[in-house]
Amino acid sequence: MNLHTLCLQALHLIEGKNFQMLTDSHLEAHFSNDDAAELLRIASCCLHTEPRQRPNATWVSSRVLLGISKDPTPAIQISNLSPLGNACFRVDLNGIHEILERIGYSGDEGFADMMQTSQLHDILNSQKHGDEAFRAKDFTTAIECYTNIIESGTMVSTTIHVRRCLSYLMINKAQEALLDAMQAQVINPQWSTALYLQAACLIILEMEKDAKEVLKEAVSLDSKTKGK
Repeated sequence: MNLHTLCLQALHLIEGKNFQMLTDSHLEAHFSNDDAAELLRIASCCLHTEPRQRPNATWVSSRVLLGISKDPTPAIQISNLSPLGNACFRVDLNGIHEILERIGYSGDEGFADMMQTSQLHDILNSQKHGDEAFRAKDFTTAIECYTNIIESGTMVSTTIHVRRCLSYLMINKAQEALLDAMQAQVINPQWSTALYLQAACLIILEMEKDAKEVLKEAVSLDSKTKGK
């Protein structure tokens, strides 16, 4: 069996959330469901069909070394949160939507990549329709449009992943949303918006320890950005 086939089988198992088939049997189930879910999310990023959207080894190791176990004391106290950070901390999805609409595609400056192909016209139309749907809070249509763009491989945009992330949250698909927030960070590691969205996803998934660490990382990144 070649590597490509193995990757496809792994993606199929990840999409089916088949923890038992993907984890080492020698562990004898000595791990939490939260830990297994987080590792599968990281693995799915590494197996992205578009090579440019796969994380590098440094990013993967940093996520693993953060520790992914669930915090037994869920109270989160973070100071100096930005307006977006505060909205994500409170999981105020409408507030997040308002802010994302206001900041537009600022997160793509210097990081977006678009290939000049025959599909470009269709992709730009998908982006236009997706943005219109996102603005109108038609999140199912927004997801469809943004997914067409992402799967085409023609455009790499951190904003599109962030917008699809919130769209997934709006229809109660937090795990899918977290994958998009993580991918947005891979594309633009200097954009705290991706981290704040990750925190909102983690809070919804009741992974408070991880949410707290991600919020701290976002606040630190904001501080460094303001200091430049």
